[in-house]
Amino acid sequence: MTTTRKHTALPKAQILVEALPWLTRHHGKTVVIKFGGNAMVDEELKAAFAQDVVFLRHAGLKPVVVHGGGPQISAALDRHGIVSEFKAGLRVTTEDAMDVVRMVLAGQVQRELVGLLNRHGPLAVGLTGEDAHTITATKHLPEIDGELVDIGRVGEITAIDTGAIEALLADGRIPVVSSIARSQDDGHVYNVNADTAAAALAAALGAETLMVLTDVEGLYEDWPHSDEVISRLTATQLEKLLPELSSGMVPKMQGCLHAVRGGVRTARVIDGRVQHSILLEIFTDEGIGTMVVPDEPEGDAS
Repeated sequence: MTTTRKHTALPKAQILVEALPWLTRHHGKTVVIKFGGNAMVDEELKAAFAQDVVFLRHAGLKPVVVHGGGPQISAALDRHGIVSEFKAGLRVTTEDAMDVVRMVLAGQVQRELVGLLNRHGPLAVGLTGEDAHTITATKHLPEIDGELVDIGRVGEITAIDTGAIEALLADGRIPVVSSIARSQDDGHVYNVNADTAAAALAAALGAETLMVLTDVEGLYEDWPHSDEVISRLTATQLEKLLPELSSGMVPKMQGCLHAVRGGVRTARVIDGRVQHSILLEIFTDEGIGTMVVPDEPEGDAS
């Protein structure tokens, strides 16, 4: 009996020891995680995500979670009889639609995520970009066929105030931020892309890492001809690739580029369909997904 127990316990000890250098390196560092894709809708993946984030917090890191809610917003608009329309990859957001977006993000998706995290202790606190001027935006007018198009209450981030988030982190809490912004120039609010919001917050917080959960394994070398994932690339290499990327990956990879150009040490796109992908990425030698590093990384940027 004792011998069997020793044999089953040993691999667990080896896994913990493998994590030690990564624990040392990341201790006290801020990590911004964009929660999205299948991880947002699959019950098991949601629970595993919450465990990972709480583990990071107890391992001495300072996780900040940023989320959108595309599928939930589309379903709620449907129920309210509002047609979902997209232009230039962005949701056209009328005043009526904005009310629903705000309700779903702050009242449904965020509440559920806060609840999952708080099963493990009094840790998570939800806020939106409206709170304490965390995210400020102005109207975003995308260019389609050479013309600027009005797509409603869709915002372009103009300022970040990290005060409320930093106060929560100093208190040992896990901030959960909904991607809604206050308006810079009128009394309204804006729907902002969650990938963009996560990247802007990561840069403003001086985060060690930005992690973006997706429904793919990472950035593919030569999609659709190959499913070989690029494991690491520099900001300049990524910039050259951007025009060739699929529309869904553009805001994610632009966010990674913005983050590393803004002082974040690494930005990673990881497969949110894999349980505990966050822990695999941060604490093991076999990191998964695609990592973007600054052009001149100081020392080892893995």
